Amino acid sequence: MTKLNVLDTAAAFVLVASVAFADGHSHENPMVGGAAMFADKNIVENAVNSADHTTLVAAVKAAGLVETLQGDGPFTVFAPVNAAFDALPEGTVETLLKPENKEMLTKVLTCHVVSADAMSEAIRGMIDDDGGKHPVPTVGGCTLQATYDGDDIWIEDEQGNMATVTIADVKQSNGVIHVIDKVLLPAM
Repeated sequence: MTKLNVLDTAAAFVLVASVAFADGHSHENPMVGGAAMFADKNIVENAVNSADHTTLVAAVKAAGLVETLQGDGPFTVFAPVNAAFDALPEGTVETLLKPENKEMLTKVLTCHVVSADAMSEAIRGMIDDDGGKHPVPTVGGCTLQATYDGDDIWIEDEQGNMATVTIADVKQSNGVIHVIDKVLLPAM
C-alpha cells in the first residue's frame, strides 16, 4: 500500500471520528489510564496523558505518525494498552522501535487505525448488517474482522489474534479511540 493510500485511509478514519464527536459533544468520555479524555482534544493530545498508553505513544513518535494522528481525520484508533505490548514475544517492542525497523513499526501501528469515525454502536450495526462479522480495512492495509457478543466487541487481526475492546467510544476532536487488550498484527 502506498503512503498516500495509508494517509487516505487514516483521513477517512478521522472523518468518522469527527462525525461522532459532532453528534455527541455532550458525551462524557471515560477515564483512560487514570487520565481524563477530552472530546475537544485530538488523539495524540489525549493519548499522551494515559498512563496505560506510554508504549503506544512512544511507538507513534518513533514511527513519525504524531502529525498524522493530530490531523483532521476522522480516525478510529484501536489503542493497545502497555500490557498488550508487554505480552508480545520478548524483544519485539525494542526491535520495532529501532530506526531501521520504522517501516514495519509504521505498518503495525497503522493496522490499528481506520479512516473513519466508528463509534461502538455503528460497529455493532455493521457487524449485524454483515451477518455477524464485519471486515475493517485499516490505513495500514490490514483487514481486521469485528464481531461482538452483548457489550463485548472483539477485533481479530490478520494472524487470528483476538483483541477485546475494554473501553469503547472515547471521543476525540478528530475521531474516536477504542482501548484494546492486544496488539493487532498484520499478516506476515
